[in-house]
Amino acid sequence: MALAADAALRVASLNLCTDELLLLLAGPGQIVSVSHLSQSPRETALWRSARAFPANDGKLESVLARQPQVILTMGGSGGARQALARRFGARLIELPYPSTPAEVVNQVEQVARLLGRPQAAAPYQRTLDRLQARRPPLAEGAFVGGGGLSLSPQGLGAEWLALAGFRQTMITGGRLTLEKLATNPPKWLIRSDYRADQASRGTAWLNHPIVTRLKSRTIVTDGRAWTCGGLAMLGEVERLRGARTAR
Repeated sequence: MALAADAALRVASLNLCTDELLLLLAGPGQIVSVSHLSQSPRETALWRSARAFPANDGKLESVLARQPQVILTMGGSGGARQALARRFGARLIELPYPSTPAEVVNQVEQVARLLGRPQAAAPYQRTLDRLQARRPPLAEGAFVGGGGLSLSPQGLGAEWLALAGFRQTMITGGRLTLEKLATNPPKWLIRSDYRADQASRGTAWLNHPIVTRLKSRTIVTDGRAWTCGGLAMLGEVERLRGARTAR
C-alpha cells in the first residue's frame, strides 16, 4: 500500500468494514464519505461517529463528486472500477477480508500508515498482544445467531471466539439445530443479538423454549462486531471473558 502519507489525504469508504477502519484511525478532515450502513445503529456501534460524514450507497460513482484521493473497500471488484477511479484521479484500494485477529491488526497498521497516522494503530496492537498473552483455558462453545446460524471452526469468528476462551463446536452445515440443543448442547452458547429487535423467523428461533432453557449457560454478544470481525472484536473479546468469569 505504497502511497505518500498526507495529513490532508481525502479518503472515502464504500464498505462497512472499511468504514469502521476509517472512523477509528482517520484524522480531522480526512474522511469525505462513508457507506450508509455505518450510519445505522443496527449495523455498527460507531454509527454516531459515522453520521458526521456524507453517506454513500457503496458504489464508486456515489463518491467521485467529492474528489477523494483514496477510496477504500473490501473484497475484489474487477478492473473496471479501478480504471474508473483512476480517470477521476483517485486510487481504489481493495483490502482483502482478514482471516485471523493478527491479520486484522496488520490491516489496521497498513491503513494507519496510508493515512499518515501510524501511531493510531499502536493501541490496537498492544491490546491484541495482551489478549494473546493471557488466553483463558478453552471451553466448548457455540456461536448462534438468527435461524441457528453459527461459525466455521476455521474462520475468523472462531479465532476471536477462541481468544475469548471458547472453542467453536463443529456444526454440520454451519447451522445449530434445535435437535442438537435438546440432545447435546454445548457447554456455552454465545448468542448474537444482531437485529434482535427485528421481527423475523430467524429471530423467533432464538426465543424457542429449547434455547431459552439454556439461559444459565448463554452469553449474549454484540452481533454487530461480528459482521466485520474487525477492531470492535477486541473490546468484545474482553467483555466475553468477563461475562464467562462472572458465571
